[in-house]
Amino acid sequence: MEIESSLHLQQQIARLQALLETSHKIHSTIELDHVLRSVLQITVRELEMAGAFFTAFPFSYGDIPPRFLLHPPSSDPKRGCSRFPLLDRKGEVLTEMVVITRDGAPLSLFEQDFLEHLATQAAVAIENARYHERTLDMERVKQDLACARDIQRSLLPQSFPNIAGYSIDGRSQTCYEVGGDYLDIIELTSGQLMIVVADVAGKGLASALVGSSFRSALRAIANSGMSLVEIATHMNVLHYNEGEESRRRYVTSIFLRLDPTTHTLEVVNAGHNPGFLLNGSDLPEMIEASGTPVGMLPFSTYRAEKYVLSNKAKLLIYTDGMTEVFQGNEEFGQDRLLEAFRTSRAVDAPSTLKSIWQALDAFSNQESQTDDMTALVIGRKP
Repeated sequence: MEIESSLHLQQQIARLQALLETSHKIHSTIELDHVLRSVLQITVRELEMAGAFFTAFPFSYGDIPPRFLLHPPSSDPKRGCSRFPLLDRKGEVLTEMVVITRDGAPLSLFEQDFLEHLATQAAVAIENARYHERTLDMERVKQDLACARDIQRSLLPQSFPNIAGYSIDGRSQTCYEVGGDYLDIIELTSGQLMIVVADVAGKGLASALVGSSFRSALRAIANSGMSLVEIATHMNVLHYNEGEESRRRYVTSIFLRLDPTTHTLEVVNAGHNPGFLLNGSDLPEMIEASGTPVGMLPFSTYRAEKYVLSNKAKLLIYTDGMTEVFQGNEEFGQDRLLEAFRTSRAVDAPSTLKSIWQALDAFSNQESQTDDMTALVIGRKP
């Protein structure tokens, strides 16, 4: 009895040592492929099996009949084939390990127990490896988005023209790392300024890519000599012809052409929010849309509005993220934005934008924004 008890104890110790060594081997790597290969190698080498493979992963080791890989057999220990499920933390099957013994011999109790413990350890290692892969993927995405953010910021005006008698400034703030708002100022060879504020439908990286394409197309024709109506019409056709995805991401836009020598402003509003013009009076003029957003329809007609700017004129162009700031369920809205602009005592464009942002922050209690926000102010200096 004592000899049998001693032998049994030694077997138990040997089994525990084997399991500990196996566990160490499996968890010594965080790479999924290495984990899977290690489990199969341990199964075949340590237990002297004929072969082993996973049902949900393209990995096998040892002598596996090709038909087994195409159609894994049912578990039948009497015929030397056993299946061991690998369960995740929720109890769902990650995969099954199919073990084939030599000459179809049934598994011993030790082998059965060893493989069950091995399956448990393997499942934990696979989940850890998958989590590691997801973490690496997320880091790569974060790095790519950080690069995209830097590129998009570099495409925004880095400085605004210093025009005698005028104060011009703009601000753009994305909801995510990158956004679909677009702001640009192009100094034309005629001495005039072309200014564009636009908003691509949607948010995030896809809208940012469309916005970048929109910018390239616009800059290619800015100095072509076309009128603003012709430019808006041409941009609409180009965008629509880009295909179905571009049409879903149409662009609401305001095109402006400022002549600082004659103080005239020409505006085409393509489906965008109305601009606010205070032209020497507290009663604002609303620059409404005259056509559909760019890229929404295969054809659209636009109309240009022309204004002579008084020596106290002040203009605000913005994207809808400025009005869609919330306090609970209450929206900041167009009326509040107009009032913040109209009552601002700021004497220049940067200060005016600062006062508007302060009004937005005060209303929202600085809660996270839900849309990209872009605004441009043009003002004449008395």
